[in-house]
Amino acid sequence: MDFGNANSENDAPANGVKRRTFLKQASLVVAGVQASVMLPSAARNANAATTPSTQTGGRSAAAIVDTTSGKVRGTVVDGIRVFKGLPYGGTTAGKNRFIPPTKPASWTGIREATSFGHIAPQTTASGRIDYVKLIHWLDQPGGQSEDCLVLNVWTPGIKDNAKRPVLVSLHGGGFATGSGGAPGFNGHPLAKYGDVVVVTINHRLGCLGYLHLGDLGAPVEFAQSGVTGMLDCVAALEWVRDNIESFGGNPANVMVFGQSGGGAKTATLLSMPAARGLFHRAAIQSGPTLRLTTRENATRSAERFLAQIGLTKNRIRELQDVPFSMMVAAQDVLGAQTPPAGFAPVVDGSVIPRHPFDPTAPEVSADVPIIVSTTLDDAALGLTNFDLDDAGLRTFVKTVAADRADQVLSAYRKAYPKASPFLIQARILTDRGWRRAASTLVERKAALHRAPAYYYLFAWPSPGCGGKFGAVHGIDVGLTFHNYGDEFTGNSPEVRAIADKLASAWVAFAKTGNPNHPGLPEWPAYAPETRPTLIFDKETRVENDPLHDLRLLWEGMPT
Repeated sequence: MDFGNANSENDAPANGVKRRTFLKQASLVVAGVQASVMLPSAARNANAATTPSTQTGGRSAAAIVDTTSGKVRGTVVDGIRVFKGLPYGGTTAGKNRFIPPTKPASWTGIREATSFGHIAPQTTASGRIDYVKLIHWLDQPGGQSEDCLVLNVWTPGIKDNAKRPVLVSLHGGGFATGSGGAPGFNGHPLAKYGDVVVVTINHRLGCLGYLHLGDLGAPVEFAQSGVTGMLDCVAALEWVRDNIESFGGNPANVMVFGQSGGGAKTATLLSMPAARGLFHRAAIQSGPTLRLTTRENATRSAERFLAQIGLTKNRIRELQDVPFSMMVAAQDVLGAQTPPAGFAPVVDGSVIPRHPFDPTAPEVSADVPIIVSTTLDDAALGLTNFDLDDAGLRTFVKTVAADRADQVLSAYRKAYPKASPFLIQARILTDRGWRRAASTLVERKAALHRAPAYYYLFAWPSPGCGGKFGAVHGIDVGLTFHNYGDEFTGNSPEVRAIADKLASAWVAFAKTGNPNHPGLPEWPAYAPETRPTLIFDKETRVENDPLHDLRLLWEGMPT
């Protein structure tokens, strides 16, 4: 789910906006960020979660676990042990801003782990957008702070040597927004349903995680400033390796997965030498990332950022003293300019030595099985013209297909005779973007002839908002967690059956590297010759090369 500016490529020169102009433009943004930094209740919860204690307070001592930093106490909810806000790194504020993550400070006594930790500084999405409300994207508990390197664990048992598979979720929101504590990433249902350990994490985002200063003459300690958000993810996986056995998990059987921005992070980890061996399966849902930001483009964005803040290249170190609210405000202003400047991981040649899946799949993760997916109407998340008519659809198609507009429109009306113009528009945008990239990614993985890749299409429409969004971006997120029942998914027998099938596939894949289980038709590994695709819908089925004619329309056409 993407609500931040996470453009990976940007060739724009700096706009040279003066500091006074920036402050005027950004005042509302700063106010919004500051208002969400720490609400009083969030401050109390965070304090309670980090105060060492030797008192049990009537809570079960069975929820106490030793970590490499000290003892933590979680809660027991419906048989699942829940630990929230566990630090896997130190604060990223001040002198630690723009540098790789540090180890968390140790503590004595017992640290309470009953409340979500801080989320990374970010701009809040507009609550007026139907899609934002539908997926509860404003529900990001914990308050904003640069002391945000925390994770959450849900487990059926602790210190029991059960060696359960570990599923580590990377949250969506591009590389700019979100947190592992959002409702869609609740790990409790999956931990209980599948007898697995579920982990979600927070990490640095936006300019605080991906401002590439290394080619601007910055101090040497800033050399990896364009990749620190991804280094945070590696640090979280190292914490899992070193601690998860005490939480009933198997550090030698870890699956990393994510949707949208979380899928992009997963694809990036698959190309990082530092992540090798820290996970053993991976899933990329509606986040098929082939390429990241180049050093050249990232440097241009950094130059624009410095100008926006009002600093010169010889004053880069002063960025560590700028309030994070001003940093996020500068990012927001730049993201609204034409062309926008975005902040995402940089192919720096060292930490991230190559693009994740371009021109080929990465050899460093060739032995890691993967799942790749899209939804039928992924692109609907960014559309609001629900009253689009046939004339408007024709005009739209001309903008994306030029002299092939008639051919494209005819093909889509034939394929979807009952679909509204709005949904046909969404499917065109999805096919030429997300779906084409996902197909390329899974083909390149299969071409290595090492670990298998499995491909699925989620076609079951969300009932939310009267069903107007179709099978929209993110509809499968909660279902992988066996988490359903809100407006987004509903609580029908249909969705319960799909949740059983999808969550069981996740559990089977985490255990064995093969997602097949008795509730599914036989799901073959992807092969370019036949393109087998599992389709989750009212009738879950496998088809070879579904949407064949529509796929061929976009081959060779510009994106």
